[in-house]
Amino acid sequence: MEIRALTDADADVYQAIRLRSLREYPEAFGSSYEEERERKPDQIVSLLTNPDVKVFGAFSGAELIGIVAILRNSRIKTRHRSNIGGMYVASEARGQGVGRALIEAALKHARSCDGVEDVTLAVTVGNDAARHLYTQMGFTTYGVDPRYIKTNGRFYDIEWMILRIADSE
Repeated sequence: MEIRALTDADADVYQAIRLRSLREYPEAFGSSYEEERERKPDQIVSLLTNPDVKVFGAFSGAELIGIVAILRNSRIKTRHRSNIGGMYVASEARGQGVGRALIEAALKHARSCDGVEDVTLAVTVGNDAARHLYTQMGFTTYGVDPRYIKTNGRFYDIEWMILRIADSE
């Protein structure tokens, strides 16, 4: 398995796995399959080349089997925080440490960014496997946002988690 930052050359494979994640787990993401499939190739390239966003991919040979994004807040007062999102590991690759490797890559990137002190993420309440991974990685819960996602007529609560990666001044 290889973990690396995705580039504009990965736009097609990124979009394919992103659509798969949204189709399989609509309750786990703020974006919808319908919205994402309308994204133009230049919009995907723009995401993958945005200096405040880093998207990592896990590859098994040439196949992209997992993704995660980390976004640095751009505003002066919140630039000490980055947010992990879009985490997905293909079902056939689960249980092999792919998720952990992706989170480790995102956290390594956050630690390399001058001034980033905290990393946050959201996990759908009931997604116990993901929550377990995040807890193992040191994330702690700081709140639950009820009815945050509504899909297929059903509401889902989101649990917000945080990891302090640097001491405050």
